[in-house]
Amino acid sequence: MNEIIDVIIPAYNEEKSIGLVLKDIPEDIINEVIVCNNASTDGTAQVASDSGATVVNQPNPGYGNACLKGLEHIAGKAQKPDIVVFLDGDYSDHPEEMTKILKPIIEEGYDMVIGSRVLGDLEKGAMMPQQIFGNWLATNLIRLFYKYEFTDLGPFRAIRYDKLLAINMQDQDFGWTVEMQVKAAKLKLKCTEVGVNYRKRIGVSKVSGTIKGTILAGHKILWTIFKLI
Repeated sequence: MNEIIDVIIPAYNEEKSIGLVLKDIPEDIINEVIVCNNASTDGTAQVASDSGATVVNQPNPGYGNACLKGLEHIAGKAQKPDIVVFLDGDYSDHPEEMTKILKPIIEEGYDMVIGSRVLGDLEKGAMMPQQIFGNWLATNLIRLFYKYEFTDLGPFRAIRYDKLLAINMQDQDFGWTVEMQVKAAKLKLKCTEVGVNYRKRIGVSKVSGTIKGTILAGHKILWTIFKLI
């Protein structure tokens, strides 16, 4: 594998899980793992650093803000990656499945691959009913308005770096994943999905774990889909 691959992991108070995530990443294929410490008040940054990751700090809260900080770090490097992988720091994703997500890009010429929890094995209770419905609604709206077939807005994904730059990501919080997929559709990128396993996260979700977080995320996702039409 000659591709240069960097990994971005946004993390907010994931002290108990981030070490497990980093341990399961297939390090033989990865150039750099960047943990974006998003205003954590626990030992997330220290655990990540001790586990061999590059830690960048983003004091402004927001999932998108954390990811954008990771991209800022990559932009400042002399050696840019060919592919960027995104996954969460709560150990709900299975990092060892990274090769499965990368394969369509490396071997089949795809620009972006989404790890679909719908097509994979979803552990009971790993996603709340409102998450499942929200995914269904959002992907059907994307199909309706943008004529692209997605089944999930899953956080575990890979994309060619030059295509990511072309997408010009802007969202600072809950709309990050859907913005990437909608813009990929508008740019007619070659996209596909692979089924991934998904388990109950360690700790309480900052989004689906609260009523306020669920409402804000749902509103932002729908707003993002419609504003980009």
